[in-house]
Order: sequence, then structure tokens, then C-alpha cells
Amino acid sequence: MSNTERIIENVDATMNMEGMPLLQEDKERVKECIEGKVSFEYAVNLLINKYTRRQVN
Repeated sequence: MSNTERIIENVDATMNMEGMPLLQEDKERVKECIEGKVSFEYAVNLLINKYTRRQVN
């Protein structure tokens, strides 16, 4: 098992204990960040934009 896989499994186990297991999409996002393909800041900003409600005037 690679270090990246171990990190993802640990994060998934921790989130699972809180009743929020990682989706496959989440695991892929974490993997891309760990491997340096995407910055953590960029990934967080994508999530913020995805889940922010926009007001319609």
C-alpha cells in the first residue's frame, strides 16, 4: 500500500467515525492534492464555489 493510499484510508476512517465517509469523488480529490496535481487551496476553492448558494437579484 502506498503512502497516499494509507493517508486516504486514515482520513476515510476518521470521517467514517463521525458518520461522514468519503465518497469516491472525495478520495480522488484528496489523492490529486497529495500527489501535487492540484493545490489544496484550489481544491478547497472549488468546493466552496460548488456549495455556496448564490443570491438571485
